[in-house]
Amino acid sequence: MNLEAILEELKTLPPGGLERAADYIHRLHSSSRLERKAALRRAAGSLTDEEADELSRNIEQGCENIDERDW
Repeated sequence: MNLEAILEELKTLPPGGLERAADYIHRLHSSSRLERKAALRRAAGSLTDEEADELSRNIEQGCENIDERDW
C-alpha cells in the first residue's frame, strides 16, 4: 500500500479513529527511536582505543575534506 492510499483511508476515518491511528503511528515512531537508542547503547564502548583512534583518523582524512568542484 502506498502513502497516497493510506492518506485517503485516513481521510475517511471518524475523529476517534483518526486519533487512534495517530496514537498508533506515534507509538511506532517512539519504539523505533527507542530501538535505535538501545542499539547505540549496545555498541558504545565496543571499539578498543586503537580502533577508535583509527576510525577518528579515517573520518578526519576522508570525511572532512571538501572538493568544491564536486558541488
